[in-house]
Amino acid sequence: MQPFQDTIGLLGDLIGFPTVSSESNYDLIAYLANRLEQAGARVDVQMDEWGHKANLFATLGPEGDGGIVLSGHSDVVPVADQDWSSDPFEMIEHEGKLFGRGACDMKGFIAAAVAMAPRFAEAATTRPIHFAFTYDEEVGCLGAQHLTERLRQQGIRPEICIIGEPTEMRIIEGHKGCYEYTTRFSGLEGHGSAPDNGLNAVEYAVRYVQRLLELRESLKARAPATSRFDPPWSTINVGALLGGVAHNVIPGKAEVQWEMRPVQNSDAEFVKSDLARLVEAELLPKMRERWPEAEVITEVIGEVAGLEPMDQNAARKLVSELTGANGADLVAFGTEAGLFQSLGISTVVCGPGSIAQAHKPDEFVSLDQLQSCLDMLDGLAGRLAA
Repeated sequence: MQPFQDTIGLLGDLIGFPTVSSESNYDLIAYLANRLEQAGARVDVQMDEWGHKANLFATLGPEGDGGIVLSGHSDVVPVADQDWSSDPFEMIEHEGKLFGRGACDMKGFIAAAVAMAPRFAEAATTRPIHFAFTYDEEVGCLGAQHLTERLRQQGIRPEICIIGEPTEMRIIEGHKGCYEYTTRFSGLEGHGSAPDNGLNAVEYAVRYVQRLLELRESLKARAPATSRFDPPWSTINVGALLGGVAHNVIPGKAEVQWEMRPVQNSDAEFVKSDLARLVEAELLPKMRERWPEAEVITEVIGEVAGLEPMDQNAARKLVSELTGANGADLVAFGTEAGLFQSLGISTVVCGPGSIAQAHKPDEFVSLDQLQSCLDMLDGLAGRLAA
């Protein structure tokens, strides 16, 4: 009963920290660090380069390779212009549900994991358990990129990672990546009556879009024969093509906003390398023949690696045994799981609550879901001494 009540109390405290991605999450991280230190954890708080936000990586149990990571992001999406029935940053319990921003996405899992820390401290005699709590997942998994790179540099090699995104405690073993870019073209404005005296940025942006469409078709042939995604191939979407000011003005600026969702990381490299060759070998030389200061610059808005389904997956096997689940699914939404997988860590997504509640007004997680999560974590504690 104690971990259940502690989880509810912790979740109420966590919801009270308004960790919208545009704001600092440091106070929440400091609070969690203190709770884990009280349980005996070795705690590492990792500040971002501006000293504004932080990750938390903490360990209970022996040092060395192996062990299990429980991971969640601390940031939440905004509540502006949403019609909430109560204060979104004050937890409300009603009819077996706990309401508040971040209740399911994903402070419920974080609360359950930290509430179990005293139990883990007793159990982790031969196998460590790690807690990884990050910043800025909602705006590109920036904190997880920082954290996983730090693990790589420090030579910390956990065996298994469980990402506690809201899946209704279903095991998720795969999702596509999400790579978003803005490519900007700088030309030379001029009068439309003399097109040879200017450099039309829109025309070159159109050529770039044409290559994106060609690549989109090429990706269909690269789909793995065993792909379970829908559609089974990697996709490209051109979200916006912007440029120009008037009918009779040669546009000096243009931009293409586009994204791709790879089913395998090699597809992302295939697209990026092809586009880099297009720009460097074809577009820029032609543009600079007319205007030496011409530029084509691509801004990375976010690169979230996908979670590739694996035939052999120790995390899937473990969580299946803990939850009694007979299978694993794929989802459309992205997570930080692919970043941990890139370190060679066997990774799955499994956590309390439903993604259908995430990002909406009156977000909630049910008490039943929290109990199911605690049951899984209690079973996990029994494995830490095995």
